[in-house]
Amino acid sequence: MLKRRFVAYLFLIFSITTLYAQDEIPEISYSGKPKEYIIADITVTGDLNNDPKILANLSGLKVGQKITVPGEDISNAVKKYWEYGLFSDVRITAEKIEGNNIYLNIYLQERPRLSEINFSGLKKSEIEDVTSKISMMKGSQVTPYLIDRAKRYIQQHFVQKGFYNTEVTIVQRDDPSKPNHVFLDIEVDKKDKVKVNSLEFEGNEVFSDRKLNRFMKKTNEKGKIQNFFRTKKFVQEEYENDLKTVIEKYNEKGYRDAYIEYDSISRNPDNTVDIEIGISEGNKYYFGDISWVGNTVYPGPYLSEKLRIRKGDVFNQTLLEERLYTDDDAVHNLYMNNGYLFSNIEPVDVRIYNDTVDLEMRVYEGEPATINEVIIKGNTKTHEHVVRRELRTKPGELFDKSELIRSVRELQQLGHFDPENINPVPIPDPEKGTVDLEYNLVEKANDQIELSGGWGGGMFVGSLGLKFTNFSVRNIFNKEAWRPLPTGDGQTLSLRAQTNGKYYQSYSFSFTEPWLGGKKPNSFSFSVYRSIQTGTSSGYYYGNPYSNIYGGGYGYSGYGYGGYGGYYPPLEEDPDEHMKVTGISVGFGKRLSWPDDYFQLYTQASYQRYDLKNWVYFLMQNGNSNNLNFKVMLSRNSMDNPLYTRNGSNFTLGLEFTPPYSYFDDLDYSDPDMPDSERYKWIEYHKWIFKGSTFKPLDNANKLVLMTKVEGGFLGYFDKNKKSPFEKFVLGGDGMSGYSYYGSETIGLRGYENASLTPLTNGRQDGNIYNKLTLEMRYPLTLQPSATVYGLVFAEAGNSWSEFRDYNPFGLKRSAGVGVRIFLPIFGLMGIDWGYGFDEVPGSPNANGSNFHFVIGQNF
Repeated sequence: MLKRRFVAYLFLIFSITTLYAQDEIPEISYSGKPKEYIIADITVTGDLNNDPKILANLSGLKVGQKITVPGEDISNAVKKYWEYGLFSDVRITAEKIEGNNIYLNIYLQERPRLSEINFSGLKKSEIEDVTSKISMMKGSQVTPYLIDRAKRYIQQHFVQKGFYNTEVTIVQRDDPSKPNHVFLDIEVDKKDKVKVNSLEFEGNEVFSDRKLNRFMKKTNEKGKIQNFFRTKKFVQEEYENDLKTVIEKYNEKGYRDAYIEYDSISRNPDNTVDIEIGISEGNKYYFGDISWVGNTVYPGPYLSEKLRIRKGDVFNQTLLEERLYTDDDAVHNLYMNNGYLFSNIEPVDVRIYNDTVDLEMRVYEGEPATINEVIIKGNTKTHEHVVRRELRTKPGELFDKSELIRSVRELQQLGHFDPENINPVPIPDPEKGTVDLEYNLVEKANDQIELSGGWGGGMFVGSLGLKFTNFSVRNIFNKEAWRPLPTGDGQTLSLRAQTNGKYYQSYSFSFTEPWLGGKKPNSFSFSVYRSIQTGTSSGYYYGNPYSNIYGGGYGYSGYGYGGYGGYYPPLEEDPDEHMKVTGISVGFGKRLSWPDDYFQLYTQASYQRYDLKNWVYFLMQNGNSNNLNFKVMLSRNSMDNPLYTRNGSNFTLGLEFTPPYSYFDDLDYSDPDMPDSERYKWIEYHKWIFKGSTFKPLDNANKLVLMTKVEGGFLGYFDKNKKSPFEKFVLGGDGMSGYSYYGSETIGLRGYENASLTPLTNGRQDGNIYNKLTLEMRYPLTLQPSATVYGLVFAEAGNSWSEFRDYNPFGLKRSAGVGVRIFLPIFGLMGIDWGYGFDEVPGSPNANGSNFHFVIGQNF
């Protein structure tokens, strides 16, 4: 018994009972003769947040295990706990020893957990950025390593932004409300940014210092006028990238041996740096002979023709890479568009003599790759068949890069996915000669709602519009599909109602099926609408009665204020005056394959009926007018992105016409006594429309985009005595009337008041011809799924005429200005423009000049 107590006493003395710092590795020293024991039990005690059984397993010791005491088994267990870095105190003791059995207790003190981080010295946006970088979550354990890492990450974050002297202090405080929890107070002193005081070059003859400064996009001298809009802070990573850009510019000029001989960065007391860069330009080189090796699919002369680089051209490494790989018509794309996914072209210098470089293009063609599987991911709302029917890449077909790009474009045009995040990923299998295509999509909300209301003129004024762009008719009777509406089939359903009390009511419904029958991209559309307008009692009129209700004759205002100011009593309905319009249309669209499959043919049949009674605001005051018309439109749309277009074009040529009733109804329309109700019982006309727009990126990042647009229209007649009073062109202003005034088409021309460029005949709008030219520069501010925002600068010109004999394509009214567009998925496109009209409008001296225009649901 005495022997057992003695051994236990020695064990307790020489076992682990000390507290170690984190970076120290404990060493167990002992005296006495080691003896083997069997672990009978292991207990874990201490201030714990985890399961004791799990913590016991971390030691590597197990019940039933033979250990030597004193020995390395206990020492190794303690080392393991310290290596985890999760504990501030570790002790292993023997509770008791019975014969060869030993009972161990492991005492652990876990490191404190994080209650909250408090930042000081930073803005809210900076705190959000820093928090995402250090990745310290509430409830996580706080270790010295994590604190040092957080300090290092914060400093690196601000160094990348030009704050090279950033100081970070982290203080750990106990949380009195939670045991073993702490607060971390992080104080950040960014100091001032390090800026570039001077930037000098030596050894440069090909490029001037000014030119080289322009190449340094992110490293610019402060205090220089030419750098007013450029960053002047010094960031090491950006500086190194700028040095690479300088060498690339030399390479593009044929100086393929150019290199940075030295660069020196000197710190100044005022927190600036002086930079000196020495450049060795070398000699200028030219392309020599270019030969092709390994090509069997295409002959060498054909590949040389596609390369478009000739012997004697200045050697341009950037151009060579573009012509081989990156351009749309690059040589490598010839192979990629014909199934040769595994092909490669490597240019090799085979001879350099004097100033000439002979190249050998070593072509590895490989075998054509067949598409094995097409995988679609991310379509959480849109049904898969809607996506697949737009894809040009089908399983079993040869891989074609051009068809992959076209498939992305078609998915962008749907509007159901974020166009900036459609990411197709080829997954090749060279051994099998196949490739899987994985389309990664991000759904975005694209249903739209229009809701407005107010009170004016003693009446309620309001409108409600709903547009569902991913509707599913076939799931209407499926209760599970109503979330809150049946969606996913790509159909468009629009409902709209507008009211101005008893004086104006409008209702419309439209539906579009883009794939009628589900097998071909043939669209079907149907719409029906009804509007009712009534007059007001004669006792109400003050000045021009028409302007009080209908916006001065330029379209329906619908808000019950007078056109010329002053106080007006509530409107009084005159039931003896009304204009009622009922319309219905059916359309069919077909995608063509010739001249190419960007073309589409659309045909439509429409009918409108106008019921007028004592309607003094129009050419015809009583009776019914009927408009049965047919429309044919040929269009070609190759725009790459419907929200922010960078490339492509959109052209439309349209003809709308009615039957020529005057040719066969045996009526004499030259009779001046023929009542208007008879003359305009059946409206006749032919209407021609042309619109064309192009988009071209002006920078390498494809952000700055130039949009050019030309459009025009002509409203003709079959009988000069039966000219249509409907379907006119209304030009000027924001292009938004809110109401299609007698079937007219409104065309915006910023810088002028609404409809101010529309000619008048006998006080009535009579725009039968118009031209308009637009030049617009666009730059995106954000292209996120939640919002697309871009700014623009524009210049445009246009005019309209009543008679063809007065038409002058050069007599245009000019304007220029700036604007911004915002696309929110739930509201659609909105924007505001400021335009200045340079030319006076005869009869309207205040129509031009400075004008603001609001845009909703349209684009210029």
